[in-house]
Amino acid sequence: MFHRIRQRRRVAELQQQTYEAYLRIAGQAPIEEAPTQPASAAPGEPAAVVDDFLPPELRVPSHDEVEGRMMPWPWPVVLDDEVVACAECGAYRDWLVLSTRDQIWLRCRAGHQQHEGRLDTAWYNRHAGPVDSTHATFEDCLRHLDH
Repeated sequence: MFHRIRQRRRVAELQQQTYEAYLRIAGQAPIEEAPTQPASAAPGEPAAVVDDFLPPELRVPSHDEVEGRMMPWPWPVVLDDEVVACAECGAYRDWLVLSTRDQIWLRCRAGHQQHEGRLDTAWYNRHAGPVDSTHATFEDCLRHLDH
């Protein structure tokens, strides 16, 4: 967690330096910002840390904070010129694609699930849209997706 915070701060510092260099080249003066340390703070005292993150109700959980993700996939899944079918009922479309623990699983409308080793998390990330909701349980997510 702290490593990510340091990375974000470093990125912010680099962005600020790039912005200031651009202004110098363009012959403009940088916009003065409010001091980060309150005037009442004595020299040598650490400045108060300001949380510049979004409020909790607007934050989207990061990948390490969720057990998995899922998306509807109404089309057939074609891999190696072969249409993937459910091993139990033969369904070949209207899947839920589940991504969990670096594995991809396909779930048919009948509730059968099968691991699909030919798909990976990179494939999932390329095809998944933005997260529209989060759910506390797998069943809640299934109800949300009406599957």
